Amino acid sequence: MKLQLIDILILVAYLATMLFIGFYLRKKAKANKDSYLMGGKSLPWYMLGLSDASDMFDISGTMWMVSLCFVYGLKSIWIPWLWPSFNQVFMMMFLSKWLRRSNANTGAEWLGTRFGLEGKGVKASQIIVIAFALLSCLGFLAYGFVGLGKFVEIFIPWEVVQPYVPFDISAKYIPHFYGVVFTLIATCYSVLGGMHSIVLGDVIKYAIMTIACIAIAIIAMNHLQGQVLHLPAGWDSPLFGWQLGLDWDKILPEVNAKIQSDGYSVFGLFFSMMLLKGIFASLAGPAPNYDMQKVLSTRSPKEASKMTGFVSIILLPIRYSMIIGLTVLALLYYNQLNVKTPAGEYDFELLLPGTINAFMPVGILGIVITGLMGAFMGTFSGTLNAAQAYIVNDIYLKHINPQASTKTTIRMNYLVGIVVVIIGIVLGFLANSVNEILQWIVGGLYGGYVAANCLKWYWWRFNANGFFWGMTAGIVAALLMPYFTTGLPLFWWPLLFLISLGASIAGTLMAPPTDARVLKKFYTTVRPWGFWKPVLASVQAENTDFQPNNNFVKDMFNVVLGILSQLCLTLLPMYLVLGMTKPLLIDIALMLVLIVILKKTWWDKLED
Repeated sequence: MKLQLIDILILVAYLATMLFIGFYLRKKAKANKDSYLMGGKSLPWYMLGLSDASDMFDISGTMWMVSLCFVYGLKSIWIPWLWPSFNQVFMMMFLSKWLRRSNANTGAEWLGTRFGLEGKGVKASQIIVIAFALLSCLGFLAYGFVGLGKFVEIFIPWEVVQPYVPFDISAKYIPHFYGVVFTLIATCYSVLGGMHSIVLGDVIKYAIMTIACIAIAIIAMNHLQGQVLHLPAGWDSPLFGWQLGLDWDKILPEVNAKIQSDGYSVFGLFFSMMLLKGIFASLAGPAPNYDMQKVLSTRSPKEASKMTGFVSIILLPIRYSMIIGLTVLALLYYNQLNVKTPAGEYDFELLLPGTINAFMPVGILGIVITGLMGAFMGTFSGTLNAAQAYIVNDIYLKHINPQASTKTTIRMNYLVGIVVVIIGIVLGFLANSVNEILQWIVGGLYGGYVAANCLKWYWWRFNANGFFWGMTAGIVAALLMPYFTTGLPLFWWPLLFLISLGASIAGTLMAPPTDARVLKKFYTTVRPWGFWKPVLASVQAENTDFQPNNNFVKDMFNVVLGILSQLCLTLLPMYLVLGMTKPLLIDIALMLVLIVILKKTWWDKLED
C-alpha cells in the first residue's frame, strides 16, 4: 500500500467533513419536503450548476473515459455522446427553462402539468415514469458501486484489511466489499441532509477535484518532456473515417483486442447511430434523475438555463485535464502497470487507479484519491436523492399517506434511502463491469425512454395513454433485448425506438385528446415550439395578444454552436497536456468566436 499517513489523513478528514455536513444540515433539511428534496428552491444557479457538474464527475465514468482515451486517443471525445453528453446543450438553450416553468418537484409530477391530474391514462403514465426513474437510479447506483470497489482495491490491498475482517471473502467480491463500506458513508450524509448537504458536499468535492486534476496534468506534462509517445497513426487526431483506423498490433496487441470487444471498429456506423440516438434523446429532455432534480430546484426558468450552461464550462476542462494526464502517464509507463484481473484478463478500467497509485507523490495522492472518492459520493448522493423524490413524493404522499406530517415524510425519506441503497448494492454484486452497466443504461433502457418523451414536448395530440404505452413498450423491450440479441446495446436502439414510437402513437389514437384546459395552460405556461397549431388557435381565440414561440431556428443554431463549444472545451486540456501548440491556438481562437456569438444569440436573450 503506497498511501502514507498524510494521504490517509486527507481522506479521513474529507469523510469526517461529509458526515458532519449531513448531521449539521439535517435540521434545515427537515423543515419541509421541498427543503429536503429540492433545497427549498432557494439555492443560486451557480451552486446548483457546480453541484450538477460535480455529480457528473463520477469515479466509474472517469475510469471508463481514461480507458477510452488510452485506447482511442483524441477520437475518444466522441464516445461520451453515448449518454449523450451534448444533451446539456439542448437543455441550456431551451429545455431547462421549459421544464422549470412547470414548477414541479419530479418528472412524474411534471406529467400532471402536461396531461392533467385525472384519468386512467394519467395515473398509468405517472406509474411508468416512476418505474423508469427507479430503474435508471438503481442502475446508476450499481454502476458507481462497481467502479468504486475496483478503484479502492488498488490503494488498499486486501491483505492489509483481511486480518481485521471476521469473515472470508473470495477475490471476486473484494471490490464489492469496499463498495459496501464507502457506500454506507455516502448514504449517511445524503439521507440526513437531503439536497442542502448534497449541494454543499458537491462544492467541496469540486474544489478538491480541481486541485487534483490540475496537479495530474502538470505531473503528466513534466513526465512527457523529452520523451516520445509510441502511438498508432491517427491517435492524436479527433477526426475519423468510416473505419476507426487505429492499429496497435506492433505496439500493444492487447489494445486491438479491446477495440474488437468494444465493437467500435466501424467507427462511422457507431458514430452515426450515436448521433441519431443522441439528437432524439436530447430533444426528449433530461431523464428523471439527479440532473432533472437540479433543474427543478433552481429559482427561476432563466436560472435553470444558466445552470445547465454552466455545467459544461466547469466540468469538461477540469475533468479532461485528469483524463489526458493519466492517459499520458499510462502510455509512458504501461509496462509498469498491472491492468490484469486476478483471472488474468486485461481490464483497461484499472488504468486510472493503477496510474494514480504508481505516479502520484505523497500528499497529491491523498488529494486525488479523496477527490475521486468524493466523485463517487457526489454521483451516488444525487442519484439517491432523485430515487427518494420519486418514491416519497409520487408514491407515498400521493397514494399511501397524502396527509403525512413533515416529520413522517422525512422519516419515510430516511427509510426509502436505506432500502434503495440496499437494492443498488445487490445489483452491483450482479454486475461484471462498469462498461456492462453503462452500455445497458445508455443503449438499452434510455432507448425505450426517447420516443414518448420527445412527443410529450412537441405534439399537442399526444396524451397520457400514449405516454404510458410508449414508455412501457420501450422499457419492456429494453429489459428483454439482452436475452434475444448480441452486440452493442446501442445497435438495439433503432428497434427500441420504433417499438416505443409505434406504441406511443397507437396508444395516443386509442384515447381522446388531453383536456383542452390542461393543454392551453401547459402551452401558455411552458411555451414550447412544435406541432401545437390547434392549441395555439384556441389560445388566440381567447387572447389575441398571445404570440407563439418562433425560436426553433434560433434555438437549433445555438445548439450547433453550443456543441462545437463543448468539443473545444474538451480538446483544450488535451492539446495543452500533449504539447500540441498549433491545434491548441486554433481551438482557443474558435472557442472565443463561439463565445462572442452565443453571448448575443443566447445569454442576452435569456428569459423566464
